[in-house]
Amino acid sequence: MSTIDLEIFAATPLAREPYEHLIVPGFLKSDRIAAIDAGWPQIDKPGSFPVSELDFGPDFATLIDELCGPKMRTAFTAKFGIELSDRPVVVTVRGRCQAKDGRIHTDSESKIVTVLIYMNTEWSDRGGRLRVLRSGDDLEDYAAEVPPTAGTLLAFRRSDRSWHGHHGFVGERRVIQLNWLTDEATARRERRRHRLTAWIKRLAPTG
Repeated sequence: MSTIDLEIFAATPLAREPYEHLIVPGFLKSDRIAAIDAGWPQIDKPGSFPVSELDFGPDFATLIDELCGPKMRTAFTAKFGIELSDRPVVVTVRGRCQAKDGRIHTDSESKIVTVLIYMNTEWSDRGGRLRVLRSGDDLEDYAAEVPPTAGTLLAFRRSDRSWHGHHGFVGERRVIQLNWLTDEATARRERRRHRLTAWIKRLAPTG
């Protein structure tokens, strides 16, 4: 049984301003969220962790396989009009947010498309809601705001104006990030970097 709803994805129009982006509540099928949540990897440190360094349940594994699969790649190629068939993909997971997270940025030039899939069962806090911004210096000048509730997808085409950020939040904030990158050499560097930082985080004291 599929976990992601590519029909809803296909039916959602791509927003062009202030840069190409897509917000899809219900990207994950509602009847699959509880099982994915039950298998969510235990992450007690802030930062991004590569899936290769995490332990998780079978339903979470199925989701990752689908996200990296050909149907997902084809759907994003069609939506953004970018050929992704020869582009490597890197998947990382975040479980906790720290005070410095959410600063305005555009993502690195090595990223072609960024995909964020949120997995928080509810979200009432003002912080931690990602904003699609019109500029790089005003968090209040935003075109859209995305509460990180379970099953919601935010995707955007990286550019020198793909500004985004959020108000501060400290605590659990679950998100899967998928990036198609420019080339395999870059993907290898990213995977090595994430493995190294994950190892360092494990050595650091909690708290």
